[in-house]
This record gives sequence, structure tokens and C-alpha cells, in this order.
Amino acid sequence: MALHVVAHRPDPAIMQLPWSVPLEEWDERYVVPLPRGLSRHVVRIVRLGAATYAVKETVEAIAFREYRLLRDLQRLGLPAVMPQGVVTGRVDPAGEELPAALLTQHLRFSLPYRSLFSHGTTAEGLPSLVDAMVVLLVRLHLADFFWGDVSLSNVLFRRDAGGFAAYLVDAETGELRPSLSRQMREHDVTIATENVFAELLDLQASRLVRDEVPADQIVALLQRRYHELWDELTGAEEFSAREMWRIEQRIERLNKLGFDVEELDIVTDFDGDTVRIQPRAVELGHHRRELRSLTGLDVEDAQAQRLLNDIARFTAHRGLGREDRVLVASRWLTEVFEPLMAMVPPEARGKLEPAEIFHEVLVHRWYLSERAGHEVDLFETARDYIETVLASKPEEALTPEPD
Repeated sequence: MALHVVAHRPDPAIMQLPWSVPLEEWDERYVVPLPRGLSRHVVRIVRLGAATYAVKETVEAIAFREYRLLRDLQRLGLPAVMPQGVVTGRVDPAGEELPAALLTQHLRFSLPYRSLFSHGTTAEGLPSLVDAMVVLLVRLHLADFFWGDVSLSNVLFRRDAGGFAAYLVDAETGELRPSLSRQMREHDVTIATENVFAELLDLQASRLVRDEVPADQIVALLQRRYHELWDELTGAEEFSAREMWRIEQRIERLNKLGFDVEELDIVTDFDGDTVRIQPRAVELGHHRRELRSLTGLDVEDAQAQRLLNDIARFTAHRGLGREDRVLVASRWLTEVFEPLMAMVPPEARGKLEPAEIFHEVLVHRWYLSERAGHEVDLFETARDYIETVLASKPEEALTPEPD
């Protein structure tokens, strides 16, 4: 049987991997000890030159289905791992068939939930994980995607200005539909609560968290946050025609949540006395797109909001309120952000993303200023942060598995 590779942006180095050997027998010549989530399949992380991939053995039809679905999610701009390709036609030296393999690109600076807790996250961080997972699920549902297996294990998390951003990593049971019914959305939420409850108990049993985990409260929080966010993004709102300012207020609320309103349905009654509004198309990334248009930086949304706030602070302190905003942002980039990032030594640049380092420096300045009784200089703060905080953090760009 001939080896067959279907790949998106093919990497010739893929052909060098030992496809005639079962994945569980691949050794350190190919496999790097990076953390991976719990999976019903054999999964290995491999390094090929400068590229790093996750390889999963599965049934051929399922591999191609997941590959195509992940490509669809990428085209829709949804947060999911990027598919690299599918390898079929694998046989061992004895001529026995081996499972197909799905390759996805490793998401830099991302960690499975269990690894987060082995790298310092405590039970207090669980609500932030839940919030990230809820935002991911709502975004998928807005795109009419039925997940079918919502769990912490099927998500990768990236740090986002003290919180987290969640990325779908397993779409095997997923399905893009012409429309998604309320019953299917609720089914996903039910699956999420059942799986997350079990995963939280496992965290506690594995002693990856020191504190008591209130699993029942966390899953109740998941349900409540999902319905609150869904209602805010899609719910109808009625008011008097004399309160048209509420349209702008609704849009501002969604912007603060990080969503842009692409389409708003506005209906008046027969006499024009009552107005009914309902968002029809919303998209996360308001702050991210704004920062990218001003500076070219592409970061997570909460990080973008933090950086935009610092640009506003820079504008006020320099008296640049009447200047073109793009020019001001360019000055901030060259006078503040880039010089601060240049202070980070090369050996520490894989510990956190640059935007997350900048966020942590701002938090560190608040603590230093509180202690000193006056505002501490940003670059003085950065020096102290790099020496006392960043130096002790683990590598997260490509983080080894915990011992």
C-alpha cells in the first residue's frame, strides 16, 4: 500500500517521520515532551525543523472529516488549532495496516488545562478558565457549529492579560450546520457541565490543585455565564422611540465584551412608539482588530484591550489628544512597547508572549507604586519584573511536560 499525504501548505519534512511504526512506539528522535490533553487516541508532539506538530492516530474517514472541519473553522476565523494534513496508507514492516494520522500545527504559548495547574494556576483561576471556555462555545454556536464533546480536555488555553483565551483542539464530534437549534446548543452546554464536573474532580484527585475544588459551583457558573453571554449577544430588547440612545448603549456594551456588531435588526411598531432591536451578527475581536489597525500587533483580545488602554494613557501623558491616533500609536510602539520588549533577554522570550509580558509589567508597576507611595517608572518596573518575576517562570512557548 502506498503512503498518501494530503496536506495544507505541505511540509516535505513530514515524509521523514517513521510512518511504518505505530505512533505509540515513536521515540525521542521524533517526539518532543510537550504537554498534551487527555485523549482517547494515541497523540504525540513532533518537532520538524522549526515546525512543531501534534500527530493523532485515528480512523481514515474520521481523520479526513476532522481535517476538513478544522479547515472550515479556520476560514470562519474561529479559534481552533490549524490542520496540517492527513497521512494514510501506513503499513508496518510485516505488511499490517496502521491507522491514519491527522497532523495539526502546535499552538505556541498554549497549554492543556492540567498543565496550567502544574505551572502555578490555582483553584482561584478556575472561573477564568470557565469564562474562556464559555466564550469559545458561544462563538462556535454563533457560527452554527455543534461541538458534541465540550470539555476542558478538548481545549488549549493561552494566557490573555491575566485571564485565558480558549482554542478548540478536537473537532472529531463536531458539525457545522445550516442553523443550530436551541436544543442542540443546550445539549452542548449539558455535555460541557458533565465533562467539566468530572475533570474538576480528577484535578482534585490528582492533587494538581491544592485547594478544595467547588466542582458544583464551577459548573453552575459555566451554565450561568453561557446563558448571560448568549442573551447579551443575541437577545431582543424593546424600548420607547424616545430612548433611541439605547441602541448605541447596546453596541457599547457588546464592544466592552470584545464583540463587534456586524448587523443589527431594528423594528418599530405600527405607530412608531416602540422600538425593538436584536443583534443578528456579532464577532469577537473588537479590541484585537482595533489594536492591529493602529500598531500591526496581533494579540489576544483582552491583551489588546490592555495595550489600547496604555496607548490612551500615553496619549494623555504626552498631551497628544489632538494628534492622529495612528501616529500616536506608532510613537507608543517605538517609544514604549518595543524598547520594553528589547529589555527581555533572549533566554526568557519563550516564557510568555510579548503582550502578556507587557500586561504583567503593568500589573507589577501597580504593586511597586503602591509600595513606594508614588508611580514607579515603567522601564524601572520592567527591569525589576524581568529579574524578580519573569526569570522564575517556566517556558511556555514550547513547554516540556511536568515530571
